[in-house]
Amino acid sequence: MSAIRVGVITVSDTASVDAAADRSGPTIQEIVRQRGHGCVRSTILPDDEQQIRETVKNWCNDAQNTVDWIISTGGTGFGVRDRTPEAIAPLLEREAAGIVHLLLAESLKRTPLAALSRPVAGTVGNTLVVTLPGSVKAVKENLEALFANGFIEHAIDLIKGGTGKQVHAAMGSGHGGAPHHHHHHHHDHHVPQPRSILSHDPSLPVYARHRVSPYPQISLEDALNMIVNEIQPLRVVSLPVTPALAGNILGEDVYAPQNVPSSKTTSVDGYALRSSDPPGTYKVLTSRTHALTDDLPEGSIFRINTGGPLPAGTDTVIMVEDTELLSTAKDANGQDAEEKEVKTLVQVPPNDNIREPGSDVHKGDLVLQRGDVLTSLGGEIGTLTFVGRKEVKVHRKPVVAILSTGNELLDLQSPNPLPSDGWGGVWDTNRPSLRAALEGMGYNVVDLGIVADDINSHVKAIKQGLESADLLLTTGGTSMGASDLLKPVVERQFGGTIHFGRVSMKPGKPTTFARIPTVQGEHERKFMFALPGNPASALVTFYVFVIPALRKLGGWPSERCHLPRVRVKLGDAMRLDSRVEFHRVIVKAGEEGLRATSTGGQRSSRVASLSGANGLVQLPTKREGGPDRLEAGSYANAVIIGELQM
Repeated sequence: MSAIRVGVITVSDTASVDAAADRSGPTIQEIVRQRGHGCVRSTILPDDEQQIRETVKNWCNDAQNTVDWIISTGGTGFGVRDRTPEAIAPLLEREAAGIVHLLLAESLKRTPLAALSRPVAGTVGNTLVVTLPGSVKAVKENLEALFANGFIEHAIDLIKGGTGKQVHAAMGSGHGGAPHHHHHHHHDHHVPQPRSILSHDPSLPVYARHRVSPYPQISLEDALNMIVNEIQPLRVVSLPVTPALAGNILGEDVYAPQNVPSSKTTSVDGYALRSSDPPGTYKVLTSRTHALTDDLPEGSIFRINTGGPLPAGTDTVIMVEDTELLSTAKDANGQDAEEKEVKTLVQVPPNDNIREPGSDVHKGDLVLQRGDVLTSLGGEIGTLTFVGRKEVKVHRKPVVAILSTGNELLDLQSPNPLPSDGWGGVWDTNRPSLRAALEGMGYNVVDLGIVADDINSHVKAIKQGLESADLLLTTGGTSMGASDLLKPVVERQFGGTIHFGRVSMKPGKPTTFARIPTVQGEHERKFMFALPGNPASALVTFYVFVIPALRKLGGWPSERCHLPRVRVKLGDAMRLDSRVEFHRVIVKAGEEGLRATSTGGQRSSRVASLSGANGLVQLPTKREGGPDRLEAGSYANAVIIGELQM
């Protein structure tokens, strides 16, 4: 039979707040993939009966994104908040008591505590729904039982109207017709099975490709939430405190290891002396002629510069402006070389012009907090240096691999001529523009070049990107063309999950966000964005989607992952679309606030619409019966992507 389309629901109050706490959901998805099936939907819900029931109902009734089997994990015990059975049971049209018995029997083999579990199972329409416990161990045990002897495949084949002949044939092959277990050993030479079967099969003829995208068009808000919820920060590492830390996020609280200043210092240029010294003539001593630890002799003052420590025996500082030079010492050539005698014109009170020990920072003071951004403005790096930190713990910044796809593309710096067919091709604009943006933000970039429109080239490039970087960023190959291979390769060659393949936005509808399992990833998975090939679309979607992902990987606080949004007054009328549109603008600050002026034509292939742009006005969708444009002088929200102009 064909691969089963699985939806996974994790029920947990804790994981709904912190997705990193969900271990059972990813375990289910991985086991499903290993069995050759696809996880086409996943979500994390709190222990809320209504939310659980509505989600299951919506998934079962969604004809555009059919799910064959819904697996929930969590909320099946006797805890006060355990309400998963109560949420799902009323939906079941045909209960599957045999599956419930199978799950309980399998768990009771391991522990008598399994008797406290309350699983339910049955069908809603043509979808099988099964509830599993919340522990990873129980999930593995229960799924092993369900997959044994092709049981679950047989059940779903029957639910979908099949006869079960295919499953019986598969079970009977190889062992004289006797049922047997399929053991799934992992070997490098096995091609990973897809998690999803939504993409077209590129091995089929062109006429067999999809005519309508199988990927649901999700809202901008849902897409952004999915990115931030799916991605987890990279590990914390210790790095030396240098300007290269700019853009990192602190992974620890930083406390002052000592008082700053550590002793009394001066806040002005002048001379240290005793507050009891009256105005008069004094001999000038310096650090070359007097040790700081020795008491200052009577009749002397000590020349001192701003920030310098006071010598023993002194308690105040007189400013240079309150003194007169009386005489100088000569060098070997008879030239004036050093101050010899100075006349003080006033008597200075105690502690005048002095910074006390710890007056800037006391030992033990919290000077920077975990989660603080070490900006390129210098203040945070300066603070770390100021308190004497040579190393500090930070979240590792992600490395980004970039590539462009398309046989029609040429590299401007090293063009390889295309076959002579009367057309010269187009320059690859996306890699240079994205690389400039990434490196300008302090990210290291691995440039994988231009990738040809064939499966082997795609597999080789993606494999290299997964090995060398934390995030893979591609452009082109995301639409409905027969040579658009990114989604099929991710799903079919790498066993990846396409979290979304279309977004209701303009430009950038075919933007794709995927997760790929990998042994190199810190979380055993890495993420990929496949951006549209049109240059303006690629840059807009980079700022809207990729920047939040990079920041989340780098440990940025969730509330700061997105670029800042501000309210602007429109200098031009802007047409509305049925989708959310990002209009490229120049934002200037004036006496009346922020004003946004259009950069002109907004066609997605016109990269010049982003030349000079420092903002993206987020236009609302056109409503039935509403205006078809926002007039000049009205207000809208804008994403700030560059420095504001005056």
